[in-house]
Amino acid sequence: MAQHYQGQCHCGAVKFSLRTSLESALRCNCSLCKRKGAVMLTAEENSFELLQGEQALSLYQWNTQIAKHYFCKHCGIYTFHNPRSAPELTRVNAGCLEGVDPLSLTVSLVKGAELSTEPK
Repeated sequence: MAQHYQGQCHCGAVKFSLRTSLESALRCNCSLCKRKGAVMLTAEENSFELLQGEQALSLYQWNTQIAKHYFCKHCGIYTFHNPRSAPELTRVNAGCLEGVDPLSLTVSLVKGAELSTEPK
């Protein structure tokens, strides 16, 4: 069941809100996600809203340049991204959400490494 959540980076420069279900928790094994290790939740369509800190965000793209990964340029926390497989979606770092313990969630695996065209 989807609920409304507030989220922010570690230093509070970036703040956002969304509706999501905790049952949508996932990790990805692509070359970037396996290194960042974050549990991610998918925002319901049109529910993600950046409330503060657009100027504090740093964008990281590589390979096909379709996925957009956003990090706070002050504290370095990965906050959210738009995945290459569905760029219209927003996935957020569950660890950034108020009242959510990402370590307690049941997590599915997205096999992003199988979609990659980059060298392994």
